Amino acid sequence: MIKCRIYPLNILALASLPLLAQAESTQTLPTLYVDAQQTANIRPVTTYESPVSNLEFEPRIDLQSRNMAEAQGDISIRGGIFENTGFRVGSATLIDPQTGHYFAELPIAPEMLTRPDILTGADNALYGFNSTVGTISYGWSQIADGGSLTLGGGDHDLNFQRVHHGLTGQLGESGEWSWGVEAEISRSESDGTIQFGDHNFDRTSGRVQLVGPNSQTDFFAGYQAKFFGWPNMYTPYGVNETENLKTSLFLFNHYQNYNERSYFEITAYYREHKDHYIYSRENPSAFQAKHTTDVSTFAFSGLHALGEAFSLNYTGQITADEIESTSLERGKFESRTYSKLSLLPEYKIELAPNEHLVIQIGGSFDDTNRNDSKFSLISNIAWGRQHYNGNSESVYLSYSETSQVVGYTAIGGSETTGLFRSNHDLGREKTQNVEIGTKVIRQDCSIEAAVFYRWDDNLVDWTFAGPSAREANPVDIETFGLELIASKRWNTIEAIASYTHLNKDEDYGNDSIDASFYALNYAKHRFTLGAIWTPSEIFQFRIDNEWRKNEDNALRESSDSALFTHFGLSIYPPQLKNMELFFAIDNAWDDDFQDVPGTPGRGDQYSAGVTYIW
Repeated sequence: MIKCRIYPLNILALASLPLLAQAESTQTLPTLYVDAQQTANIRPVTTYESPVSNLEFEPRIDLQSRNMAEAQGDISIRGGIFENTGFRVGSATLIDPQTGHYFAELPIAPEMLTRPDILTGADNALYGFNSTVGTISYGWSQIADGGSLTLGGGDHDLNFQRVHHGLTGQLGESGEWSWGVEAEISRSESDGTIQFGDHNFDRTSGRVQLVGPNSQTDFFAGYQAKFFGWPNMYTPYGVNETENLKTSLFLFNHYQNYNERSYFEITAYYREHKDHYIYSRENPSAFQAKHTTDVSTFAFSGLHALGEAFSLNYTGQITADEIESTSLERGKFESRTYSKLSLLPEYKIELAPNEHLVIQIGGSFDDTNRNDSKFSLISNIAWGRQHYNGNSESVYLSYSETSQVVGYTAIGGSETTGLFRSNHDLGREKTQNVEIGTKVIRQDCSIEAAVFYRWDDNLVDWTFAGPSAREANPVDIETFGLELIASKRWNTIEAIASYTHLNKDEDYGNDSIDASFYALNYAKHRFTLGAIWTPSEIFQFRIDNEWRKNEDNALRESSDSALFTHFGLSIYPPQLKNMELFFAIDNAWDDDFQDVPGTPGRGDQYSAGVTYIW
C-alpha cells in the first residue's frame, strides 16, 4: 500500500502545534479531510453560526471581512473578487443584483445544509451561475430528530442565544416515506471588537421536508435582520459607517434519483433584500442610501446516464431581478432577466476493473435581456483509480470558459458624483481557465494539488485615484496560482494544512489609478493549518491558523502580512449528559491586518457558553 508521506507539512504542523507528535493510526476517515470538513472550528466566536462561519480558514477561500465574517464578508476564490464568487443552494445560485457584498446573506440555519463544496475550473463552469471564478455549493441535509439550546457571551458586551429543533415521522403505511419539520431562532449583539463596531443580529428559519425511497423535497422560509457598524467600512475617509440589512428567502427544492446512475434536482426561490446604508452615524444627513432588490429564480441540474459509458451532465437557471434605490436608478435599466444553460457530455473508458478515464467536452450559453450573450467551452479529461479499501488516486487536466455581468452598484449609480461612482457602459466579463491537478486519498491521510492560469477580460474592479471617490473600472488580469492541501490523522489528532500562491499581471489601461480595493487585494503567499485534538471523551481542542503575505497596496495602513488564530475548547462533563461547555478565542494575537485596504481590521474576541443537546 502506498504511504502518504507529507514531510514539509508535517514539519509545519509540529512547529505550530507540538501536540501533533502522536502515534499514527489507520482508523476511519478524519473529519479534517480534502473531501470533508476543512476547518477545525465550526462555531464562530463573535456571534451565532451561519453558512459563512469560519470560511476564512478554508484553504480555497479568501474571506475579507468588515467587522466580522457574519456581518459583511467578501468571499473570493483563487484570487478573484467578491462578485466572481457564487453561493449555490440545491441547483440554484442565490444572487444579489445590487452588489456581491451581499451574496453571503443566506438566512438559513447551518444544520439545514450539507458541508459546502468549493467548485472551481470546469465544475464552476458547469454548475456556477454569473460567477466566473468559483462557487460555494450547498445541498439540503436530511432532518434528524432532536435539537439544541445555546447560551453564550464574551467581552465587548457580547451575548448570543440560539435554539434549534428537528422532528420526523413516518408517512403512510409502507415505511418508505417520512416527513420532517425543522426550525431555529438565533440572535446576538455586542459593542464590537473596536469602537463603533457594534452589531445586533437575529435570524429565524424553518422548513418542511418529505423523504421518499429515491427523493427528498424541501420547503424553506427564512428571515434575518442585521445591524452593524464599522469605521471606514466602505470608504477611506475616517467616518463611522453603518448598515441595516433585512433578508427574506422562500425556497422549494426537489431531488430525485432514477435508474442506477441518473438524478435530477430542481430549485425555485424568491429572495428580497433590503439595505439601509448610512455614511456617517454621527451625521446621517451627510449621505445615506436605501436599496430593495427582488430576485425570482428557477433552476435545474442533473445527470442522465446513456448506457454504461455515456452520460450527460446538465444545468440551467433563469433569474429575474428588480431594484428600487435612492441612488442606483441612474443607469440604463432597473431590472434584468438572466439565463444560462450548460450541457457537458462525458464518456467513461474502463482501463481496468478499478481504473478509468473520463473525457468531458461541452459548453454553456449565458444571456440577459440587457447584455450580449456568450457561448463558453467546458472541457476536462480525468484519470482515476479506486481501490477496494477506499484508497484512490486521480489526475485531471481542464480548460473552461465562464462569463458574468455586474450588479447595479457598478452600473446604476452616478458616473460623476457620490462616494461610489458607476460606469454605465460596463459589459460582460469573460474568463478563461486552464489547470492541472491531482488528488491522493488514503485511510489516514490525503493530499491534493492544482496549478492554474486564468485570463480575466473586462473584470470590474473598484479603484481609487487621488482624492476622488472609488470608481468601477474594467481591468484585464492574468492570474497564476498554485494550491496544495494535505490532511493527516493520528491516534487522537486530525490535522489539515494548505499553501496557496498567487501572482497577477494587470492592465487597467489607465495610469491615474492609484490603488485597487479588490482585484489587487490578494495573498501572494498563504498558509493555513487546522487541528482537532480529542485526548478523552471529556475534552476537545480545536485550532485554526492562517498566515498570509499580501501584495502591496497603497491604501493598506497595516502590515501586508498577518497571522490569525482561532482557538476553541469544548468540555463534556460526565455528570451532565448532553451538555457542552465551550470557550473560544478569535484573532488570538490581536493582529490589526486590514482585510480590505483602508478598512480597520478586527480585534480579538473571547467568548464562552453552554449548549444542551436533546
